[in-house]
Amino acid sequence: MAQETQNPPPPQEVPPVVDPVPLDNAPTTEPQPEPQPEPETETQEKVQAAVEDKISESVSFKEETNVVGDLPEAQKKALDELKKLVQEALNKRELTAPKPPAPEPEKKKPDTAKEPEVAAGEAEKKEPEGAAEEAKKEVELTEEKKEIEVKEETKEVEVTEEKKDVEVTEEKKDVEVTEEKKDVEVKEEKKEIEVTEEKKEVQVTEEKKDVQVTEEKKEVEVTEEKKEVEVTEEKKEVEVTEEKKEEEVKEEEKEVVEATEAKEAEEELGPEEVEIWGIPLLADERSDVILLKFLRARDFKVKDAFSMLKNTVRWRKEFGIDALVLEDFGTDWDKVVFTEGHDKQGHPVNYNVFGEFENKELYNKTFADEEKRNKFIRWRIQVLEKSVRSLDFSPTAISTIVQVNDLKNSPGLGKSNLRQATNQALQLLQDNYPEFVAKQIFINVPWWYLAFSRMISPFFTQRTKSKFVFAGPSKSAETLFKYIAPELVPIQYGGLSREGEQEFTTSGPVTEVTIKPTTKHAVEFPVSEKSHLVWEIRVVGWDVSYGAEFVPSTEDGYTVIVQKNRKIAPADETVISNGFKIGEAGKVVLTIDNQTSKKKKLLYRSKTKAIAE
Repeated sequence: MAQETQNPPPPQEVPPVVDPVPLDNAPTTEPQPEPQPEPETETQEKVQAAVEDKISESVSFKEETNVVGDLPEAQKKALDELKKLVQEALNKRELTAPKPPAPEPEKKKPDTAKEPEVAAGEAEKKEPEGAAEEAKKEVELTEEKKEIEVKEETKEVEVTEEKKDVEVTEEKKDVEVTEEKKDVEVKEEKKEIEVTEEKKEVQVTEEKKDVQVTEEKKEVEVTEEKKEVEVTEEKKEVEVTEEKKEEEVKEEEKEVVEATEAKEAEEELGPEEVEIWGIPLLADERSDVILLKFLRARDFKVKDAFSMLKNTVRWRKEFGIDALVLEDFGTDWDKVVFTEGHDKQGHPVNYNVFGEFENKELYNKTFADEEKRNKFIRWRIQVLEKSVRSLDFSPTAISTIVQVNDLKNSPGLGKSNLRQATNQALQLLQDNYPEFVAKQIFINVPWWYLAFSRMISPFFTQRTKSKFVFAGPSKSAETLFKYIAPELVPIQYGGLSREGEQEFTTSGPVTEVTIKPTTKHAVEFPVSEKSHLVWEIRVVGWDVSYGAEFVPSTEDGYTVIVQKNRKIAPADETVISNGFKIGEAGKVVLTIDNQTSKKKKLLYRSKTKAIAE
């Protein structure tokens, strides 16, 4: 007896996929009636349904060739130009050199050579001005003394004349009484007293002026001493400035010598050798594959691609990637990100399970503070680095991966620490791991993801966004099966791959069948000889009835019930494995009865084992 050969049907063409758009922006061809208020739950269900409706409109990204001979001429030219720039940088040993610091703005230095001259000129100008002031003051004193002498002479003349007048009056008026003579004498005495007082005032004034002159001379002397001190200090400053200039010149000469010696040493060492992801740059055709990634990430703009390559090489050195790969981060995050199987084109598949952070203990252990977030980011980069290093960079090989992002039970938008760490990691990965993702598949997308996708959209280039595929909870398994064979999809995502020793391995092909609503479907395994038939079956989402029986080929044979017909609820979703030892020709018939209003995805496979005699 021979087993029925049932190869899986060829994969269907992937329908276009686009980023989800808000429902209120969807184009309409006719006016819509004003909607009535709906309960929140019903609204969420409708939004979720709309999200899943959009999935069928997505666009599949197609990878370009890495064989240089198959590239368009413009891209070949860009690759050659980039290789020349890389070779020049390697020859000068500049590719891994740290980024030079930004130059500081130059400060205007004072012209120290002219300062002493200016100061000396001012001093010379001030000296004659001081002498002129002293001479002027002496002339003023002399004039004042002359005026005082003239006043005294004038007064003496007046006194003499008055005396003469008195004598004439005395001679003429001898007959005047004695009292008048006394009055005259009193007047004369008063005048003499006044003259004496005036002389004393003049003397006091002269003494004051002498004191002022002495003080002014002292001030002039102090000013001259200060000027001499300033000149001395300026000379010292000039000497210090000259010494600094000499030191700067010596340092510049030293730097020139060191640069020359370094250049000579570089020439002796030869071109720099740089590896990235384990591939030496410009060593062979695998390097071309890497350079093409940077060119594609920058739309084949050679200078931009070269700048990105230099930044990546420097970042890898500063971040310590080679040491990071060897670090032990424990097992706390093993279920958060893991690699399992490959897609239908051979790309390794990485799974990112955000729902694991629903565990508060794990969440706090990962995002409670900056140190923990940085540790998580380093671990995330380590995971990707290991995945990339496992790739084959030959031009005809697979050098990209597929990422599946499970948003079921994701903490959501409210967790700012998770969002911050995720965005930071995404930015690092996009800047330093260009064109390593062939496809980003988002599954179990919740109703609020429309807003979330808008928020993260600015972090991606248009080329990156063209690789995105979105699927709601009811379409997640179906979407994964478009890109990944069911036998390689983990059991928690609707596939048959599971841990532990199993009857079937991931190499065993699986047949996919879509069961229409309210219909029955029968699967037959013909057996023509004595053998042991084993099979496994799964209906994604179950909620169907399942039974199995053996029907012999002879007309008078009896049908044997292998599995009594029973209803399998969604909560019982699992893989059912059965076996039946057959002693005569016949067939095993599996019956699946779908009485729901939804299509169901059926997966099954079988094999026969010989029975020992």
